[in-house]
Amino acid sequence: MSSASISDPQDQPKRIVFDDPHGAAANMQEAEVTRVRTLRGAWRWTLVVATAATILLCINQQFSLRFFVGYTQLNTEYFYLLIALMLPFTFLIFPGTERAPLDRIPWYDLVFFVVTFAAALLLMSNVRKAAEAGWEFGGAPNSVIAAGLVMWVMLMEALRRTGGWSLLLSVLPFTVYPLFAESGWLGPFRGTQSTLEQATAYHVLSGESLLGIPIQAFADTVIGFLVFGTALMMTGAGKFFINLAFALCGTFRGGAAKVCIFASGLLGMMSGSIISNVLTAGTMTIPVMKKSGFRASYAGAIEACASTGAVLAPPVMGATAFVIAQFLNVSYADVALAAIIPAALYYIGLFMQVDSYAARHGLKGIPRAELPRVMDTIKDGWYYVFVIALLIVMLLYFKRESHAPFYATALLLVLNQLFSKDTRWTLGTIGKFLEVNGRTFVELVGILAGCGLLIGAFSMTGVVSSLANDLLTLAGDNALLLLGMCALTSLILGLGLTTTACYIFLAILVAPALEKLGLNKMAVHMFIFYWGMLSSITPPVAIASFAAAGIAGSPAMKTGWESMWVGSIIYFIPFFFVLNPALVLQGPSPYLAGLGLMALAAFGTLFICGGIQGYQPFVGDLRGAGSLEWPIRVLLVIGGFVVATPGGGIMPLSQMQVTLLGLAILVPTVLLALLLVRRQTVVPDGLRAP
Repeated sequence: MSSASISDPQDQPKRIVFDDPHGAAANMQEAEVTRVRTLRGAWRWTLVVATAATILLCINQQFSLRFFVGYTQLNTEYFYLLIALMLPFTFLIFPGTERAPLDRIPWYDLVFFVVTFAAALLLMSNVRKAAEAGWEFGGAPNSVIAAGLVMWVMLMEALRRTGGWSLLLSVLPFTVYPLFAESGWLGPFRGTQSTLEQATAYHVLSGESLLGIPIQAFADTVIGFLVFGTALMMTGAGKFFINLAFALCGTFRGGAAKVCIFASGLLGMMSGSIISNVLTAGTMTIPVMKKSGFRASYAGAIEACASTGAVLAPPVMGATAFVIAQFLNVSYADVALAAIIPAALYYIGLFMQVDSYAARHGLKGIPRAELPRVMDTIKDGWYYVFVIALLIVMLLYFKRESHAPFYATALLLVLNQLFSKDTRWTLGTIGKFLEVNGRTFVELVGILAGCGLLIGAFSMTGVVSSLANDLLTLAGDNALLLLGMCALTSLILGLGLTTTACYIFLAILVAPALEKLGLNKMAVHMFIFYWGMLSSITPPVAIASFAAAGIAGSPAMKTGWESMWVGSIIYFIPFFFVLNPALVLQGPSPYLAGLGLMALAAFGTLFICGGIQGYQPFVGDLRGAGSLEWPIRVLLVIGGFVVATPGGGIMPLSQMQVTLLGLAILVPTVLLALLLVRRQTVVPDGLRAP
């Protein structure tokens, strides 16, 4: 294994020692674009300086430092300064075409850089006057309108470069939609029409479009959490989490795959990026899974599914979670709390899938002598646990989500300098840290700023309310039908859009209709979030699965279908927490009710996974049932799903009725399976856990 080194002494067992999976080139990407240009020389240092200025501006704004001279900056001025510092670099880092050179910057990209920077500065210098005079509704000077038009065009080009043609073609028609909103052919999308000047002024000067929810989320909270995540990676936390996962889970049945799930969950908690998770954890875990007996496509599928949890698992979720907080006008801590039970259920489901698969195929764990020692691992990286605990306390107890990541980062760097010889930072490390953050900031600003125009377009036309009524009429006020329509739409949009862009689309168009049916707002927005993210493991796109397939050396599409099979529980979980929002810790007595529903869902998942994999815990290998194997497996999945489904609310049956119905299916099925399997006189080796 290229990612691990083995001790050589002949008189000792060979012990696996894992290196840092992130190294110095850690990067957390939101988009699917991988062809990027590495800046060198003066341009690299320009990016480093711009990133440092961005972080300092964020600290100044969040801690109300007033630049230490008493000058208070408007939020809109702050947003435009961030755009001026980061957006122009989109044209330097992301090439315009497949044929564009990567070793030099073409002249036209330099022109785009200068034009974007100048337009952002001009708009920033006028945004205070615009707020005082109401220019977003008319009366803006021609110079401001001209700068706004330039910014509009540059935003669309930046969106194309960072998110691809699919994202541009999805967003662009909606951004110009206010210009012809009264056209009869639009049907239910007809709204209030605007002139080009009115639309431009509203897009670039109001707090509802370019300066709206996505950029507000980036400026208020995303920057701090990205800085914290990068600091964790570049102080060697990746190595600590990987070794901890192997030390704790490696000896279990199918231990390599369980390590993959645990390690990817831990790494995802700090990166919030699916692809970054696959490319870092996967290089460690996939070779070990293959060596342990897992076929290549299944190993890739497990890594893809485990890494998908990166955007679901608190405390550091993906950028979309911060946008959700802005949409709902709640703290990020509320969103992180709501994500705990769904994320736990997802990872519990993955563990059960892997355990049943390993039992059916006789896959054992890794010998203890080959694994890192738990105490040695904790001794080397105890301060990571301490820092993450501080972050969680500040988020959940003190409710300081904008301050928490900066305090946690400061503590982490101090402890790292004091207690770590291997990862102690130098001036060169600081430069690399700023460069890595800068590339991530540039990519996110390119996507979030462009997607913000979506919100502005629908805000201008006032069509959202009427569209919600039309959707309700189409669904006949049937909440389950509307949820199904929403899930399908989310999945289709997710095939071509980033998770954040897909969420913004549906939060504008579909969420109001679901909320009008009386469904819990947090549950609705989490539902949209989950389904938009599922394209990462769902063919034909399945970018996480394809990335894992590349590491595993397995067919990409086969790995994608296996990912759907392994991660199937995630397709059900969103429906569960919409049916009963206690699963996202909403409603009366949410903690008690949420834990009870979580236990029921986990119990049902045990049978769902047993049916899917063909091995039911406490029963055995279902091949022993002979010709009745598949009927039993189908009944286990159905019964488990019924038990896991919350009752009451929009469901016609109460919780007690739903649970009893599920047990009525499961009990005779399990008894029949137990009878048939126990009648087998030969039990294959390796089917029992060590």
